[in-house]
Amino acid sequence: MTGLAQSSSDTDEAIRLRDVIKVYRDGDVETIALRGVDLSIKRGEFVAVMGRSGSGKTTLLNLLAGADRPTAGQVMIDGTALDRADEGRRQKLRGRSVGIVFQTQNLVPFLTLAENVQLVDSLATGGTSGATEDELLARVGLRDRAGHRPDALSGGEQQRAALACVLAANPAVLLADEITGELDSVSAAALMDLVRAAHRERGMTVVLVTHDPAVAQSAQRIVRLADGRIVDDRLTDTAA
Repeated sequence: MTGLAQSSSDTDEAIRLRDVIKVYRDGDVETIALRGVDLSIKRGEFVAVMGRSGSGKTTLLNLLAGADRPTAGQVMIDGTALDRADEGRRQKLRGRSVGIVFQTQNLVPFLTLAENVQLVDSLATGGTSGATEDELLARVGLRDRAGHRPDALSGGEQQRAALACVLAANPAVLLADEITGELDSVSAAALMDLVRAAHRERGMTVVLVTHDPAVAQSAQRIVRLADGRIVDDRLTDTAA
């Protein structure tokens, strides 16, 4: 299915960006990363964000994660205006509503996989998954690796472990940044199967940044950025 994706009502929105501008300044040099972006993502929607390097994808994800603030405009996540929230409120939102999986895994290197999952579960400020670390690691195919530290795992296993940590906090929104970029095709396919399962079974809102068109087709909708602007926004066959 093609054609522009339609916006939702405010009550259905997990994410809303209104006329978002982001300018980075280095001395007298200005770089405009986002140029008036408007974007609405419904609760439970799976959206892939694509674009060349420098298109604004990483900036967009950082704003959604509350790791950066817009220069102008509004960023709403799960009913919270991140552009107006102080650091304490943004941290609380990340603990309660937003889970993030990066291309470079953010596992604690001196803890085992089970201990990494336990740590996230204990730090979560919202409702947790209700599953034990053993159940979560089993869900991502790593039950037999629970006692291993991250450096004993392959890249694909580390990404699956990072996803298990995110699932432990049971976030409403899952942000994923190029999570298949360093994986072989088999590992990438296995990881995307897990992301799709989390979206389907838990009703998570998923925003996935990727360069890979095949990975993007897992989403219900693809948003393309170029030079800091949305240049295309359409549904995929998955949404049919």
